[in-house]
Amino acid sequence: NFSDVNVRRGGFYLARPLQFPVILGNEGAGIVESIGPAVTEIQPGNRVTYVGSGGLFYENTGSYAQARNLPASCLIKLPDAISEKQAAALMLKGLTASMIINRVFRPKEGDTILVHGAASGVGLLLCQWAKHLGATVIGAVGSPQKAAIAREHGCDHAIIYTSEDFAERVRAITGGKGVPAVYDSVGKSTFEGSLKCLAPRGVLVSFGEASGEPEPVAPRRLGTLGSIFLTHPSLPDYTATREQLFANASELFGMVRSGRIRISIERSYALEDAPQAHRDLEARRTTGSIVLIPQPEEAI
Repeated sequence: NFSDVNVRRGGFYLARPLQFPVILGNEGAGIVESIGPAVTEIQPGNRVTYVGSGGLFYENTGSYAQARNLPASCLIKLPDAISEKQAAALMLKGLTASMIINRVFRPKEGDTILVHGAASGVGLLLCQWAKHLGATVIGAVGSPQKAAIAREHGCDHAIIYTSEDFAERVRAITGGKGVPAVYDSVGKSTFEGSLKCLAPRGVLVSFGEASGEPEPVAPRRLGTLGSIFLTHPSLPDYTATREQLFANASELFGMVRSGRIRISIERSYALEDAPQAHRDLEARRTTGSIVLIPQPEEAI
């Protein structure tokens, strides 16, 4: 996940500094090897997945490993229809997409929304989910190849922001009205344009900083732009209890099993090739999801 890159860079506001060297990663999937004497809900042999391991979310790193100890309370049993590889590619991105589209701004039928990074892992899920809800989806991407991928996953209008002004295109597509919501994981390079895309009382959902942290914005300016809203949702606040986590995961698994959303795994890397995976993420050479596999022979 790009959040792994941000943690490595020190880009998250952590309650305490990470002590390097550190094992990165806060999600994974696998098979339970053994349990402690007080564990009853999880059994050896269960296929499980997790995001975070309790406490402060982005400080619970450790997924870049062949095996690890985890509290049973953070584990979710996998349905038969979902593989460990799919779960490793799905959980953080899928729960993020579910949070954004169901709890932060849920588009209704007939709405037109803008998704930045539409060919990314979260972007592809947002495009499919919004399309399922009846929205018209505008996707901003960096290349014609990524535009084609976004269209295959429910994007109605693909804007290549490296060669055209995405804010002007959004206004043209919407007849000058703007959109009620922008989902922006890119950050600094798209922030100003995203504000200009919004209709009056629209919502900018800023949930990532792939291009860096945006400059501060004065509250009064939100009023002059049409009484718009700015939010930066954090997944731990929407999955604070085990009940909330299970409800979100069940919702996500249901969408996958029904075929309403497809998980796009572009590539698997051997665990030892994690540095290359980070380089590819930072250079935006990837689409969909990528996963790390402890067994090199299974990486393709």
